[in-house]
Amino acid sequence: MPFPFASNPRRLMHRRAIDVQVFAREDGRFDVEARLIDTKTREVVVGGAPRAAGDPLHEMVLGLVIDAELTIHAAGSATLAMPYSSQCEQHGDAYAQLAGLNLLHGFRAAAKQRLAGTRGCTHLTELCNVLPTAVIQALAGEVLDTQEGADRAAAASDLPPFQLDRCHALRRDGPVVQAHYPRWYRPAAPADAVPPSAS
Repeated sequence: MPFPFASNPRRLMHRRAIDVQVFAREDGRFDVEARLIDTKTREVVVGGAPRAAGDPLHEMVLGLVIDAELTIHAAGSATLAMPYSSQCEQHGDAYAQLAGLNLLHGFRAAAKQRLAGTRGCTHLTELCNVLPTAVIQALAGEVLDTQEGADRAAAASDLPPFQLDRCHALRRDGPVVQAHYPRWYRPAAPADAVPPSAS
């Protein structure tokens, strides 16, 4: 299905940029820095004050320290640009509550439970949603095993590559797995197959 582009000419009104960077540390852990920036293409009045075109309305940074298992050891945030000065950033150290969570196991739901609504900042809490896949991408092939083939250690041979069954293209009954990870390919059950009785 083609992307539904609007007719031209058109005028850019708003831009939201999200940037996630992951850094390897000397102690074996990783620093994650996620930044969200909102800008307008015209001057706007925000919180009673004019904001020039291109100046950030929002600029929020979320930082994590994680280990190789993607468990969060420390977390915090900074609000650098905001609509309501001296108010938007007054959520205390709310994002420190992310410490102890694991990016691979229920992270989005747990972050929402701890920080949604008035417990945190809407934009920082939304920024949490991009962290699992961004960090997985950063660590894939270096920390997370994504390989297939005879060079896999015998002890790990029963473990499929990390990314299988984590998206539509990499489902085990799909053509990508059949072509690139044949060892882990599993044909789909026929649509008319009757599941075995539980008795």
